[in-house]
Amino acid sequence: MISFAVQVEDKTKRVADAAERATFRNVGHGAARITKDAKASLVTAPGPSDPGEPPHTHRGAFLRRAVRYVADKEEAIIGPQASMVGESGAAHELGEDFPGQEFDERPYMWPALEDNADRFASDWAGSIGE
Repeated sequence: MISFAVQVEDKTKRVADAAERATFRNVGHGAARITKDAKASLVTAPGPSDPGEPPHTHRGAFLRRAVRYVADKEEAIIGPQASMVGESGAAHELGEDFPGQEFDERPYMWPALEDNADRFASDWAGSIGE
């Protein structure tokens, strides 16, 4: 007669909790890096920037101060705060009409996201451990 015993230890709750903590930490850090890179791409200079380049700021760090992020446990919202710059942030980023004036595309948020995309994967590697 052959017999054997198996002991199973359920660690799904522990793994789920670790994944939740890692998500919160990595989403927040990623949002902060994207925000920092977007702000760094904005230059205070006279006149408009060249199409395809991040917009120039003309009133000191006004646009730079408007770029913010909010992160919770699962997602982040990153971009210029509408209460500070209205729709002009989107007009620059996407190249839209704004108060009767056509803006050429001058992205600053999308390039910051693209520059950080590879870093997200490395941040997640090994972030859930015992």
